[in-house]
Amino acid sequence: MEKKSRTAKIIAVLVILMMSLTMCLTGCGNESDDSGSADNDSKDVKTISFTDDCDREVKVPEKIEKVIASGPLAQIFLLAIAPDTLIATNSAWSDDVKKYIDKKYLDLPEVGQFFGNHDLNYEEIAKLSPDVIIDVGESKPTMKSDLEDITEKTNIPAIHIDANVDDLDRAFTRLGELLGREDQASDLAEYCKSAYDETEKAIKNVDKKAKVMYCTAEDGLNVLAKDSYHSQILDKYADNVAVLDDPSSKGTGNEVNIEQMINWDPDVIIFAPNSYYKFVKKDKAWNTLTAVKNNNFYEVPAGPYDWMGNPPSCNRLLGQIWLIKLLYPDEADYDLKDMVKQYYKLFYQYDLSDDEYDGLVKNSIGKK
Repeated sequence: MEKKSRTAKIIAVLVILMMSLTMCLTGCGNESDDSGSADNDSKDVKTISFTDDCDREVKVPEKIEKVIASGPLAQIFLLAIAPDTLIATNSAWSDDVKKYIDKKYLDLPEVGQFFGNHDLNYEEIAKLSPDVIIDVGESKPTMKSDLEDITEKTNIPAIHIDANVDDLDRAFTRLGELLGREDQASDLAEYCKSAYDETEKAIKNVDKKAKVMYCTAEDGLNVLAKDSYHSQILDKYADNVAVLDDPSSKGTGNEVNIEQMINWDPDVIIFAPNSYYKFVKKDKAWNTLTAVKNNNFYEVPAGPYDWMGNPPSCNRLLGQIWLIKLLYPDEADYDLKDMVKQYYKLFYQYDLSDDEYDGLVKNSIGKK
């Protein structure tokens, strides 16, 4: 009996040890998985309701620390107001962009984009477990269902903020409310409002808007058609001669031919970066256009992004103040260089030198 009793005690001790070891391993496993979505679901995260610009009331964490943008357009806004919250990028940073972006953001994982390339990596996003996915820009007819689709596939709340050329200050204010970055939002919104007011003041003194055509693509035979989202600045401050029945929603615009361009015969031609600007003067067909004959063709400055809007984010504000100064220099009495430098400091946290500014505008304002 005594032997059986000792055996029973030994078994009991072993059972207790095994149970303790199991609990330890389980606890350690949970600690090592802090960044995973399963662990995040178990946390008691305090949430608030945020009504986005699709009139959707969305539950989001009260304190948002990790954000993924739906695409490059939203990402540019976030780089300005809360770059430290970005935990992924929508595509690889180009060499033109790397110069202006803090090195600590260059190695972020890529997750694709919902619009544009339509290659958003839902599995990678779920794995990264952001607090929220943010879309900024045009409110497409399918936006509500698009956002719901993103949330359904990632289990992450998705928010949309409207942003057009005439309400960029509001977009930053809304982002400030969502992210708890009201001070940063105030500075950015104030710049947007001031720059917008300067261009509005200038255009009021213009008797007749310039007839302008905006060309893209390597051969220059694509145009940003009137009434497209990408042509908002051109439509507002110039007479966009590219009137087409079905304006493209893509940044590359609509493909046309040189005969159509000759028919439009604009006063001024603007070429997108890396388009046909450097070849146009040697092209006989293009020299039949009045703008080319009169040397009234220019290239949009670019760095880190196309100033006129590819992608069409808050960088379009640079395009706005640049275009007015280019087309109507007598009416635009503001200092373009000073305003551009202010923009780079506020939106990119970058101190732009005089030489860098001159390099950016060498084929437009600085054209000889």
